[in-house]
Amino acid sequence: MSQSEKVAVVLVNLGTPKRADIQSVKEFLAEFLADQRVIEGSGPRRWLWLAILRLIILNTRPKKVLKLYQQIWRQDSPMRSILHSQVSHLQAVLTKKYLKPPTVFAAMTYGEPGLTALLKNLQDNDYTQIFVMPLFPQYSATSTAPVYDRVADFQKASRNVLDIRILKCYYSHAKFIQALSQSIESFWQNNPPASKLMFSYHGIPQQYADQGDPYPQQCLETTTAVIKELHRGGFAKQLPSVISTFQSRFGPTQWVQPYTDATLEELAVNGVQSIDVICPAFSADCLETLEEIAVTNQKLFIDKGGVEYRYIPALNDQPLFIECLADILQQQAADWLGEKIES
Repeated sequence: MSQSEKVAVVLVNLGTPKRADIQSVKEFLAEFLADQRVIEGSGPRRWLWLAILRLIILNTRPKKVLKLYQQIWRQDSPMRSILHSQVSHLQAVLTKKYLKPPTVFAAMTYGEPGLTALLKNLQDNDYTQIFVMPLFPQYSATSTAPVYDRVADFQKASRNVLDIRILKCYYSHAKFIQALSQSIESFWQNNPPASKLMFSYHGIPQQYADQGDPYPQQCLETTTAVIKELHRGGFAKQLPSVISTFQSRFGPTQWVQPYTDATLEELAVNGVQSIDVICPAFSADCLETLEEIAVTNQKLFIDKGGVEYRYIPALNDQPLFIECLADILQQQAADWLGEKIES
């Protein structure tokens, strides 16, 4: 790396409303649900969906979603607060590792801070090499691919394109698996294992998987790798039975199964009294973990006869996860990073 080149690392999460008010939620849903990567379709089907979105969904759903956000909102959205913390912690790690560390930034695919605006700002400030890290461990056309789209659109609008690399996935990275295993084991230090351990992943429509989206298979491989890692730990003899499920389905179409909520109901009805739930597709706690999993699904499990339901928090800014991100950067952009600081 020459002294004149400036390197940026951009951590990207999906997105969140600007504020916990109806207009912000409506704007966020409009941008998110209008993305053709999220709700696929072309021609008349595409126009029909956009009409339904504008005339029905955006006039009914924001009020319901706002109530959910208000339950988890503090001074800011948890996802955005955690993203900024991840940026700060990764910057600290890189500053200790390199004589001229890259600068770390936060961005969202939808909402603020927006990825496109950030790329323009980096370009205006003479950054020439940018490593974009979508914080989605498992690749999906519904989550990671929109980041590629944003970058491609930005590059198409630039006469002198930037040197941009994008992290596709890290679902099997050794330190990611170790971080998940460590998180579970740390939780069990104070809470002995439940009779079931559920790995709940964000769902996608079954049609997307049938057409080649690798996401469900990568989720199952993450589960397998974490269980293998747990078998090496101190809880090997106490490991509960494990199940992988998929949550957060939307609309009438069939999504990848088994469904998290239906499985929880079935387990409770069939006499399972305790369960621990972890969500390895989420790098930061957000609406889908703090409300859907930790509140709504807990109530469902208890109401159907379960006794103890516990949510194991996302990795957020845990040190081993931050080290995982630093290792990925080293592996995929070592030629940009310059000289390391001697330990």
